[in-house]
Amino acid sequence: MRPSIRTALAVAASLAALASPPADAQRMIGGNPGPAYNYVCPNADGGPPLDCYYDAVRHLYTMCRHVKSIEIIEWGYEKAQEGVNQAKSDYCIDKQRGNMVKPYQAALKEAAISKQAVDGLKSLNEAWQLALVDLRWRQGETSDDYLTRTVTPYLDFEERIDGIKLIVETVRAHVKPLPAAPKAKAAAGGAAKK
Repeated sequence: MRPSIRTALAVAASLAALASPPADAQRMIGGNPGPAYNYVCPNADGGPPLDCYYDAVRHLYTMCRHVKSIEIIEWGYEKAQEGVNQAKSDYCIDKQRGNMVKPYQAALKEAAISKQAVDGLKSLNEAWQLALVDLRWRQGETSDDYLTRTVTPYLDFEERIDGIKLIVETVRAHVKPLPAAPKAKAAAGGAAKK
């Protein structure tokens, strides 16, 4: 006896309910409010904002690279850019730019201890934006050339990330925290004199 469609749907719904986290599973992930499983920076779960941003740069570029690959598989290199065939990539780029806003702002705030670190983050963000747009196939490009070109941004991202990390670590190592203000002592002393 074959199970009915209703039975199959009920089983699927039950499994989906078991797999999804409870509604109150929201928490901060790298400065990004999100569920326990974080789409934007999944490999920096619970880490500081800079780590989330670094992970998001890699991860969100990869997502759009996969989308472009699907377009190429469906339409071929030359036709992947024609008309609505490019729509999935365009949507992915817009979506990931939106997803990047909060992690980027949080990373800028954390990097504010150094103008060089902030400048490095801005430069990384520009490189990421350009890499997304540059996922388009170029006329006359071979498959190997295209694949090489679309993997190269990862190397650039890593070099920039390493530079920012070095700047932030150096500043943190050389900047001593300010001593606590004597307000509490002065307030306590003033209260005792009254």
